[in-house]
Amino acid sequence: MSELQDLTALIRANTPLIVIETGDEGRVVDLFRQALMHVWRALYRWTITEGLRRIDLDREDDAVGPPDASAALRMIQQADQRGIYLLLDFHPYLGYASHQRLLRDILQRRHSEPHVLVLVGARVELPAELEALATRFNPRLPDANALLKMLREEATAYAGENGGRRVEVDHEAVQQILRNLQGLSLTDARRIARQLIYDDGALGANDLPQLARLKFELLNRSGHLHYDYDSARLADVVGAARLKRWIGQRRAVFVAGTAPPGLDPPRGMLLLGVQGCGKSMLAKATAAGFGVPLLRLDFGMLYNKYHGETEKNLRDALASAEQLAPCVLWIDEIEKGLASGGEDGGVSRRVLGYLLTWMAERKSAVFIVATANQVHELPAELLRKGRFDEIFFVDLPSPDSRVELLRLHLGKRQLQPDDFALPALAAASDGFSGAEIEQAVVSGLYAAHAARQPLDTGMLMEEIRATRPLSVVMAEQVGALRDWARERTVPAD
Repeated sequence: MSELQDLTALIRANTPLIVIETGDEGRVVDLFRQALMHVWRALYRWTITEGLRRIDLDREDDAVGPPDASAALRMIQQADQRGIYLLLDFHPYLGYASHQRLLRDILQRRHSEPHVLVLVGARVELPAELEALATRFNPRLPDANALLKMLREEATAYAGENGGRRVEVDHEAVQQILRNLQGLSLTDARRIARQLIYDDGALGANDLPQLARLKFELLNRSGHLHYDYDSARLADVVGAARLKRWIGQRRAVFVAGTAPPGLDPPRGMLLLGVQGCGKSMLAKATAAGFGVPLLRLDFGMLYNKYHGETEKNLRDALASAEQLAPCVLWIDEIEKGLASGGEDGGVSRRVLGYLLTWMAERKSAVFIVATANQVHELPAELLRKGRFDEIFFVDLPSPDSRVELLRLHLGKRQLQPDDFALPALAAASDGFSGAEIEQAVVSGLYAAHAARQPLDTGMLMEEIRATRPLSVVMAEQVGALRDWARERTVPAD
């Protein structure tokens, strides 16, 4: 059934109390006016500023009732013709016992006609006594056709305000813009579209990053997600050839939003590995490889000392991610949020249960990249086949990768990599992670600055030899991790 048919059915059934949570009041009023074409009722709207007005005619009548909430309810109770009453932002006044009693009398048809009362607000919280009598109705979000119509309206408005100058349109980019606007109300989508158009008088591919930022700022009301503005390119990541190829094979299907027959859409991957070997960089590069925004979820910020709040925070964060789809959701150091111990009163188990259910049942284009350092702390339920499309292991860099890492970090600091004996330096840095190689270059530059001379191979070699990498300091743990991953995961490189 359509949205209009659903609403008409509620009116025909004389549903006593309907609750609609939305910021788009105008669309709600229009929807009820359309419903009157199928089932006749007198239609009224109440606000604290204008009082009660009849709005089912071609024009709105002057106020027929006072703005006072108690008086308005009494007028509704005494009306001799059944009607529909849209009460905008009325719920704060339900804190008064007299208002609650009067409203319940109307809903239970005590000395009143079978009216339909509708509470409309951005967020409507009812007392328990009224919640049991209420039916919640969720207006459907606009589809691609409605959003395209809105874009055309905004383009026409822009031309009218700018001497007939037409908006420059990249039709392929517009399809991506429409896809990214889905999940928003028409009011919110219009606000973003207007900003994109009026910024430069065009709709093109260069608008997509700004659209993603605006959408994130609008929807991340929970504050538990972080938008990563500095995503790395896959080409910037040294090594990980197998993982890059894996992402490349799935990009077209993920971007298209629908998988061809026989293929499941990409859902996510787990990155295990030695600390400092580039898991975070790969998470960022995955978003760039797919060409979508990167959102980071920090489990540490979800936890709350009050019962049930942690699970609610997770639900809110995942709901925001779904509204921001298509996107990559990066869960960093996932093992820290899913500890298997029972010392937290079972919160971690409940969080794990909800996360696994969401991973299995979600329909939106949210690709998960989870990173972990301590594989032995991960619950077995998370590692079984089907949770992630693949589990990759990011190992210590190979000799060739160490050469490229040295070249990269020297070049980033305005040094000429070919002035250094890179093969010798790479051999000396055996067992170093990418982060440790970068820090060796940084330490070498500080030593050169203190000696008032340019950095050379000898000084850099000295810093490398003076460093004890994690693979030496934590040799047992690193060795155990590499042994565990050898037969259980796919090498990223």
